[in-house]
Amino acid sequence: MQAQIRFIYQCTLVAAIGGLLFGYDTAVVAGAIGYLEEKYQLSAAMTGWAASCALIGCMIGAMLAGALSDKLGRRKVLMLSAWAFAVSSIGIMIPLGLNLFIFFRLIGGIGIGIASILSPMYISEIAPASIRGKLISIYQLGIVIGILLIYFVNAAIAGMHDHQWNVDTGWRWMFGSGLLPSIVFILLLLRAPESPRWLAAQNKWDMATDILEKINGKAGAAEEVTSIKSSLAEKQGNFSELLRPGLRTALIIGILLSIFSQVTGINVIMYYAPEIFKATGDGSSSALLQTIWVGGINVLMTLVAIRYVDRLGRKKLLLIGSAGMAVCLAFVGGAFYQEATTGYWVLGGILLYISFFAISLGPLTFVVVAEIFPNSIRGRAMGVAIFFLWLSVYIVSQTFPMLLESIGSASTFWIYMIMSVLAFLFIWKMVPETKGKTLEEIQDLWKPKS
Repeated sequence: MQAQIRFIYQCTLVAAIGGLLFGYDTAVVAGAIGYLEEKYQLSAAMTGWAASCALIGCMIGAMLAGALSDKLGRRKVLMLSAWAFAVSSIGIMIPLGLNLFIFFRLIGGIGIGIASILSPMYISEIAPASIRGKLISIYQLGIVIGILLIYFVNAAIAGMHDHQWNVDTGWRWMFGSGLLPSIVFILLLLRAPESPRWLAAQNKWDMATDILEKINGKAGAAEEVTSIKSSLAEKQGNFSELLRPGLRTALIIGILLSIFSQVTGINVIMYYAPEIFKATGDGSSSALLQTIWVGGINVLMTLVAIRYVDRLGRKKLLLIGSAGMAVCLAFVGGAFYQEATTGYWVLGGILLYISFFAISLGPLTFVVVAEIFPNSIRGRAMGVAIFFLWLSVYIVSQTFPMLLESIGSASTFWIYMIMSVLAFLFIWKMVPETKGKTLEEIQDLWKPKS
């Protein structure tokens, strides 16, 4: 039993490195965007584009990942994402101008988009039902550790020399620092096993059974094999199957949950935290330190989610989180409206908002989306849902500087508050509880009731 648990966690931690790179590479822009804006004298629209251009690559990666992984396997395509991270980091280190910066950010975005689908999918296809929520949430822990790590790296690099050095060179070092975790991910993937459910779908039953025995023991593996065979026998491999009644509901839930996880404003905080804190009157160094607080709270509360997701269930935590986010965003918007931004009011409101996000929409969006689709089409179905996640991130990141310029901080945060209220209502009405169910049992939720 001890060997089984160790094997499961080893596989999970390798996939979670993909999450770490996801968080690291998306949040690096938080420390660099101010210097990049100054170096190239960017308008509000161009600042948004520089911050969010990687997200176009994320959408491309998300759409490619599902079909590629269904054909080539989860592990091989995760390796592709690791190489994309590495190439992006090296390319941005070379001072070749704004256009090539955008090009290499797009490559990095493709890596992020692939990892955002395949890391949680890989974990879901290896994890036992009883701890699947916890294990997929470890992927989100990887993301938030990556975010916190790059906040420290950004602050350390920014403190190496003077402001002008950061404008000319420092921000490139921030992006280039992603090369080291990329190499670690590549080396770990060389020893990782393939997903047993993907192997089963390729009729490689001996290999699939061998991995399932390492996870569940011989008796448990035999039950899993029977369940997987029954699931695959239904021949749900065509994409059009997702538009059938039942599965169409699963697709709508996956898409809308992905959208709500982003239009409630989380990446505004992750990408623009130093700029938000500067708007409260703090200088650059203080703003970067407050941003580290944001990353630290994100990690701490994700650990809370990992502890309770398989006890309280997905739905309860999602409802608590979305309600709390709405209250915090109302408060932060009110602080800006009343111009009461000195002291720690805004920081406190944002840290509470991060806390509620980190126990709910942060990890549990990936948990639910990785669980709800049938085995034979999970890759492509997740590709669609996560495509909409990245499209939402892009829209929010691109429009945030323009919203600040046109309607001000208060109204901008209140828009995200309204989105949080809508997320609460959607979760309450539409999202089923999947705690403790096998992937095959969840698949049965979408069958027409006779």
